[in-house]
Amino acid sequence: MSGRVYLVGAGPGAADLLTLRAARLLKAAEVVVHDRLVGPDVLALCRPDAELVDVSKRPGGESVAQEEIHRVLVERARAGFEVVRLKGGDPFVFGRGGEEAQALEAAGVSFDVVPGVSSALAAPAAAGLSLTHRELARSITIVTGHAQALEEHDWDALASTDTLVVLMGAATIAEIARRLIAAGRAADTPAVAVQEATLPSQRELAAPLGELAEAVAAAGLRAPLVLVVGAVAALDLRRALALEARA
Repeated sequence: MSGRVYLVGAGPGAADLLTLRAARLLKAAEVVVHDRLVGPDVLALCRPDAELVDVSKRPGGESVAQEEIHRVLVERARAGFEVVRLKGGDPFVFGRGGEEAQALEAAGVSFDVVPGVSSALAAPAAAGLSLTHRELARSITIVTGHAQALEEHDWDALASTDTLVVLMGAATIAEIARRLIAAGRAADTPAVAVQEATLPSQRELAAPLGELAEAVAAAGLRAPLVLVVGAVAALDLRRALALEARA
C-alpha cells in the first residue's frame, strides 16, 4: 500500500508558530524530510522513532540536489510510509514546494499541502514593522535575492512598489540596493534587515537603503536575513507601543 506525502510549512523559526495541523502531522509521521532552516525545537516534535532525513541546501557548501529530494519522497511514499516534507516558512513561497508537488504527481504519489507562516510576513512583524499601512503602503512585492534571479527582476517595477520584501538576499544586499537606486528608488529610503526572525537569536538593523549593505556587514548580520525596503521600515510599532505603555 502506498503512503502519502505532506508538504508542510514549518513557519519562520519559532516552534510555537507551527500550525496545529503541522504539529499533529509531525507527531504522526514515520519519515520527516527537512531543510536546514528547520530548527531543533521543531524537530523535537517528531515521534521518537521517526526517520529524519536532512536534505539541506547550504549556500556555498554541500547541498542535496532537488532531484534527490524528489527521489527520497517518492521512494519512502511508495514503501508505504507517511512522509512529512518539512520546509522553512511556507512550501509555496520560494520553497520549491511546487516542483516537489509536480514530481509527486508525476510519480502517482498522493500528497497534501499544509501552508506555513512565511518569513516574508513573519520577519517584518517580529521586527515591529507593518508591511501595509493605509497612509504609507498599499502594495507589497516579495522577491528572492538569489544572485541568479537578480538579472530577471523588473527593477523599475521593484523600485516603485510601496514595500519590497527580499528573501535569501544576505549575499546580494549591495547589488540589490545599487539596482534599486539606479531604477529610481531614493538612496535614503528606510530599510531594515531582520536576522533569524522569531528565534531568540533574532537581530534587526535599520539603515537607509544606500547604506544598508555596509551597515549589515559592520554589524555582522548573517543569513537567513529578510530585507524590508520602504516607508514602513521607519515605522517601528514595537517602540511606539513601548513608549505608549511608559507614558
